[in-house]
Amino acid sequence: MSLKYKRVLIKLSGEALSGESGFGIDQSMLENIVRQLGEANKMGVQIGIVIGGGNFWRGRQGTHMDRTTADHMGMLATVINALALQDALERNGVQTRVQTALPITSVAEPYIIRRAIRHLEKGRVVIMGCGTGNPYFTTDTAAALRAAEIRAEVILLAKNVDGIYDCDPKKNPGAVKFNQINHLDFIKKGLSAMDTTAVSLCMDNSIPIIAFGLSQENSILRAISGEEFGTMIH
Repeated sequence: MSLKYKRVLIKLSGEALSGESGFGIDQSMLENIVRQLGEANKMGVQIGIVIGGGNFWRGRQGTHMDRTTADHMGMLATVINALALQDALERNGVQTRVQTALPITSVAEPYIIRRAIRHLEKGRVVIMGCGTGNPYFTTDTAAALRAAEIRAEVILLAKNVDGIYDCDPKKNPGAVKFNQINHLDFIKKGLSAMDTTAVSLCMDNSIPIIAFGLSQENSILRAISGEEFGTMIH
């Protein structure tokens, strides 16, 4: 397989990790992700991962809760996913480091840009947890920020839907899928597949985004190879 990208930032949503159940971690889905990441790692792709926590907690669930508290709970949920992914990768022989925006030094390194880049250069997968470490920002925005910081060539947006549609395809069978769309049109149309703050940050830093369904066969490897599927935001 030929590779189009040498350094990628993969945004894994918590919901995608949970498979069809919508909660927790689906073991078969985790194994599928790890197999693909392992293959890409062996081919020399430098992989950073920002992981969500929606399979355990989403900040907006805490409707009667202080927003900052609810968002901090969401950040901790991302650490559960990060540690599970690290464990699965290392059991498959892939050197991995978890770095977190909130200091949790008993289980992970603090996120330091130069250390993260050094790990990537040494062939380690770097999983970045706790979002940006700030409330009111999504893990999508964290993915855009980390991609810019580590100078990733592309963001691979792995979701539980096979691309970006003009409305929710689960609610509207007539939803129309975009093959390509530019950053500004995405924002103007009010599309919700990715946080608009994240898309704006990617636009300002000329970072393309490929959105695809994690359940599609070999989707991560196909995206890294440059195959045209899902939706490209550029």
